[in-house]
Amino acid sequence: MSRLGRKLGRALGLTGVLLLAGCMQATLSPPLTANMTARDRQLLAHPPYAQASIPEQFQRHVVEYTRREAAGTILVDTDARYLYYVMPGGKAIRYGVAVGEEAMAFSGVASVGRMSEWPDWIPTPDIQARLGPYPSRVPGGPANPLGARALYLYAGNKDTLYRIHGTNQPEYIGRAISSGCIRMTNEDVIDLYDRVRQGTTVIVLPPGQDALGGPFAGRHG
Repeated sequence: MSRLGRKLGRALGLTGVLLLAGCMQATLSPPLTANMTARDRQLLAHPPYAQASIPEQFQRHVVEYTRREAAGTILVDTDARYLYYVMPGGKAIRYGVAVGEEAMAFSGVASVGRMSEWPDWIPTPDIQARLGPYPSRVPGGPANPLGARALYLYAGNKDTLYRIHGTNQPEYIGRAISSGCIRMTNEDVIDLYDRVRQGTTVIVLPPGQDALGGPFAGRHG
């Protein structure tokens, strides 16, 4: 390769790096510590599932946030596997999540209609048919698929049957694997739960829409 060709190659390579860096989301602080209760610490001290090493990009961080949602809003970027809790001053807490497989995933606008700590799980008839058999009710605890907390998503006064909840399978964080719900590590869902209130707006972007690409324009639930 000629000297000119080598210089051109280096210049193009540098341009690619700079463009990639421009698309990256700046991390403003290291992970925050979840405010766990004595019961949380007791139940999670020896969980009945394998501990997973969550990749750095899916760990909890405070990041820059350039969208226009009001502080206190929850936004889920389905494609990127991120949940954002919007804070004042152009910041958000970003959590890694597992999302629903495309055919079963929820997208649109909902609100938190109910909140529960260490909830019982009542498998729907659809889940019983696809994945069961399960008991009609699974008591709350670290072995429960809903994990440490659950936020129940409502459209108006109607339960959508979709949840933001903890998990007993943290190894799936960052993947599209669930039956439509949004899963978080138990530590992360405890942190989020302490920040939200009943009535909090939840926006779930449909596949193909990037959270960093501009204001939400997807369909409303």
